[in-house]
Amino acid sequence: MPIFTTPDKCPAMTTISKHITLFLLLIYLCSCGSDAKKENDAARMQDSIPAGDSTAAVKSEKLGYLESYNRAMELWKIPFEERDLKTSFGTAHVIISGPEGAAPLVLLHGMNASSTMWYPNVKAFSERYRVYAIDFLLEPGKSLCQAEISSTDEIVKWYYEIFDQLKLEKFDIVGASRGGWLAVNIALHRQSRIGRIALLSPAQTFTWIKPRKRILTNVIYSLNPKRRKLRNVLETMTFNVDNIRQAYINQYYIATTNAKVSKCMLQMTPFSDDQLRSLKIPVLVLIGDNDIINNESGLERAKKLIPGVETGTVKNAGHFLSIDQPDVVNKLVMDFLNGTSRLTAKK
Repeated sequence: MPIFTTPDKCPAMTTISKHITLFLLLIYLCSCGSDAKKENDAARMQDSIPAGDSTAAVKSEKLGYLESYNRAMELWKIPFEERDLKTSFGTAHVIISGPEGAAPLVLLHGMNASSTMWYPNVKAFSERYRVYAIDFLLEPGKSLCQAEISSTDEIVKWYYEIFDQLKLEKFDIVGASRGGWLAVNIALHRQSRIGRIALLSPAQTFTWIKPRKRILTNVIYSLNPKRRKLRNVLETMTFNVDNIRQAYINQYYIATTNAKVSKCMLQMTPFSDDQLRSLKIPVLVLIGDNDIINNESGLERAKKLIPGVETGTVKNAGHFLSIDQPDVVNKLVMDFLNGTSRLTAKK
């Protein structure tokens, strides 16, 4: 998930602030793609140290990434199938749950989180929907990139190849963090195929990023990811680290040590006024009250520009609000998707 946060007002952001932001972003991009700064690579096994005591001397439980992914999937607690689809850009990995014939719901995860991040939410979502959780092609996960991808348009094309193969003529989307940003891109490409969009702490969607003190912890970690530093990083992103299941933390940690970022990351900028005004489908935006990626100014911009948008702030939640407050988020999202939301929409 993104390691940066947003300023108070997108349109009024100074040139100096933008330069600082881009400088930190470049540091992050270079560091994520550098094997020199990683003490552990994809072939290296990682220690499983409880998040509750990240410096504890415990017996190591050696896990590779795919094994850690499979163990995290045990947290779903509901039936699912995993399907690999061939696309022109590589293999797309999709996890499918929920009753056949139900309305389709696509889940787009946050940065380096993979589809396993939906373990606190998928049961609620799949009660009334046929859920399709897609691993992002350019990050650790089970999707496999086999072609050069250099633009967001190509990423959107990849997603629509998946939708076509799954025969999803019209569907809803729930996107978290960068998945929220991607969801808006997907909708702008062909709104006629999208029913509703729920954005959970969407990154770089409404306001620009701005360096802050808490972000420094994430930058340092990205330069040299170590397990003993993980808890401090998670504390900036979640309201309660100990609420995250250990199997998921193990996978997330390995993902952060193996992650590489493509040039497409530089294209991840807030949407223009005209783009946001052009959204004619129902949109829900939720952020946490301790969210370092978003703040109230982002919600205000969304309310100003998107017709009929519904917004809300979840208490006692950070950037990982779907994990911090799953019961609250699940209800808000399901009410919105079902058209029974009690949140106030802009008229």
